[in-house]
Amino acid sequence: VQLVESGGGLVQPGGSLRLSCAASRSIFSTYIMAWYRQAPGKEREWVATITVSGTTNYGGSVKGRFTISRDNAKNTVALQMHSLHPADTTVYYCGAPNIETWGQGTQVTVSS
Repeated sequence: VQLVESGGGLVQPGGSLRLSCAASRSIFSTYIMAWYRQAPGKEREWVATITVSGTTNYGGSVKGRFTISRDNAKNTVALQMHSLHPADTTVYYCGAPNIETWGQGTQVTVSS
């Protein structure tokens, strides 16, 4: 298993949650890492990416609320999410999009 997400769960609207993704060293040190999300029956939505050098980019719906980061010592990529609302409810996937390699996903549910 090359990518394993963790940190999903239930949070109230307006709350925060932190997702983490453990990657194999070969992937983490070579490829852009990303978070995507996908609800059942909907297209996959890009959330954020981070390059090997640490440059970040965000999708419009999460910009200003979510922060992607990487820990080079631990080969992990994190997604810190703030100001969550029900529309953020879905399964979040960590991956290396250039090689179409993805984790199993972690469920985030925003509900009161």
